[in-house]
Amino acid sequence: MTAERFDLLLRGGHVVTPWGVETADVGVRDGRIVTLGDLRTAEAAETLDCAGLHVLPGLIDPHVHLRDPGDPAVETIETGTKAAILGGLAAVFDMPNTAKSVISREILDEKRAFLAGRAWCDVGLYVGASKKNIGELADLELQPNVCAVKVFAGSSTGDLLVEDDESLEAVMRSGRRRICYHSEDEYRLQARKPMFTPGMPHRNHMEWRDVETAMLGTKRLMAIARKTGRPAHILHVSTAEELAYLRDFRDICTVEVLLNHLTQTDEAYDRLGGLAVMNPPIRDQRHLDAAWAAVADGTVDCIGSDHAPHSLAAKQRPWPDTAAGLTGVQTLVPLMLDHVTSGRLSISRLVDLMCAGPARVYGALNKGRLAAGYDADFTLVDLKRQRMIRNDWLATPAGWTPFDGTICTGWPTMTIIRGHVAMREDEVLGAPSGKPVSFADTHRA
Repeated sequence: MTAERFDLLLRGGHVVTPWGVETADVGVRDGRIVTLGDLRTAEAAETLDCAGLHVLPGLIDPHVHLRDPGDPAVETIETGTKAAILGGLAAVFDMPNTAKSVISREILDEKRAFLAGRAWCDVGLYVGASKKNIGELADLELQPNVCAVKVFAGSSTGDLLVEDDESLEAVMRSGRRRICYHSEDEYRLQARKPMFTPGMPHRNHMEWRDVETAMLGTKRLMAIARKTGRPAHILHVSTAEELAYLRDFRDICTVEVLLNHLTQTDEAYDRLGGLAVMNPPIRDQRHLDAAWAAVADGTVDCIGSDHAPHSLAAKQRPWPDTAAGLTGVQTLVPLMLDHVTSGRLSISRLVDLMCAGPARVYGALNKGRLAAGYDADFTLVDLKRQRMIRNDWLATPAGWTPFDGTICTGWPTMTIIRGHVAMREDEVLGAPSGKPVSFADTHRA
């Protein structure tokens, strides 16, 4: 009898499937998973010995700012996606607030075409809502490779701020897919701004953008979502109050929490200065504990990095002129694996938050699940490997991370995208072969 033949065979790893963790082989053909099980008699063009490693579905970061077009000295599509695969990510979803905001079909088409030959991992694309394009959003959200409409209800520059209830309701009535929100109350932010003066300590960032600012924004959005029936996804929820409140809106709202809000507390302002400044801000231990409780009870659907690099000079400006945003796409997976090995969550829950969760919330097709018929995206990790995060490991030109010097137990050793080994042991292999991600309810490319 002729042995079954595959393009790629992953042998003997601890395979994390939707139904549990089991030691198994995985057979891949034509960029898709064909079968899982005992494939000892099978043959393959390439075989990987995965003994001792956990084989995860390709991990997804649903919240990155690759800054392209923008400042190539800070980030580009090529460097950001290279950072992603070095950090064990198979796909990222890129935000629309670039130098030319993604608010029209023309700009969206340009950005999609720009990915070809530059992206090392697969990429989903957000489109931005502005007060000028509300009438176009129902069409824009259905364009190929669009993961969601992004609304900056607070804290935005340029033309992407939509802060008033009338405009927010109009946005929600234009289209039907789930909308993603940056939820802070712009009116409270502006009213409180005169309370602070240049040169004050960086920890004032969490005082200015306080709990009430976040809570007011989320309450307003939920009221309009209820009124319109439009599904919502609140990005980077950072407060205990919001997490408790959103448990009553599970029928209409999903929740993202950032790695930083699971890992850092306000002591970071004193230790890191401007490198701790982000929006929404890092808060105190009470909110970090609430975030972990929300992970444990299922309130949280997704984990993201909110990778938003700035130059070191921009981060070192005195507060409040410090640029807000942190690097994170390359360090997300090692830090989350360290949380796994520290016992804060299981490897299966990590996969739910970083694979199945984003696929479910955004409707990503053939992603997020290690099962027959899905894309052959895999993140191979060694949960026993201990390693230090260092600035000189980063592919992002900005060249810094707030986690420089952090020792992690658990590390990604290989990133495989549609059956192609893109990264092995810190070595990037081949050429950029990332493609735009396809989503349900859109016109596929």
